[in-house]
Amino acid sequence: MAEQVKPEELSFEDGVYLVRLARRTVEQYLEKGEKPPIPHDVSEKLRRPGAAFVTIETYYAPERRELRGCIGYIVPVKPLVETVMNVALEAAFNDPRFEPLKREELDHVTFEVTVLGPMEPLPRDPKLRPKAFRVGVHGLVVKKGFFQGILLPQVPVEYMWDEETFLAETCVKAGLPPHCWLDKETEFYKYTARVWREKEPRGDIEERDLVRELEKRRFG
Repeated sequence: MAEQVKPEELSFEDGVYLVRLARRTVEQYLEKGEKPPIPHDVSEKLRRPGAAFVTIETYYAPERRELRGCIGYIVPVKPLVETVMNVALEAAFNDPRFEPLKREELDHVTFEVTVLGPMEPLPRDPKLRPKAFRVGVHGLVVKKGFFQGILLPQVPVEYMWDEETFLAETCVKAGLPPHCWLDKETEFYKYTARVWREKEPRGDIEERDLVRELEKRRFG
């Protein structure tokens, strides 16, 4: 099996391609009622296994967007290009928090693709965990028994969480108590990611600099 595509391997153009593909997949599904085939022009790199999330947001202004759907895979079980197509459809039509996306919404939503790197375990010692990752650089995954939760790296930036709050909110996302990160039997993982999104519906694509966004939010 080919090696997982790592975020740092991708070019800006790869990110643009994936965001355009996410939108096109949803648009074609709404038009024809079926998932389109994988495009012929996909590079070999994007045909390797990859982990990704697609986030759809209702757009009001550059700094004002509202979540409309977000689903992804943290394990690279399929080619990255196919992963993006699949989770774009899941985010649009099968996110249990929202009604399925309607055709008339397409001009009012933006698409965002997050490509995830491999999972790296955080220390078992809870005291070491807050210093073992960086807000704006890493996302988090928590696992305990049947419970599992993930938060993307853009989430703590948007809410301006510190490291301990990020750990606690990841616990909550998994349905666990917020102090679960203080339990050494609870497994935590970090991962790096890169994020591309439409600046506005059907608009140009930008790569988000989450560290810069965090500094701007903190210091204006």
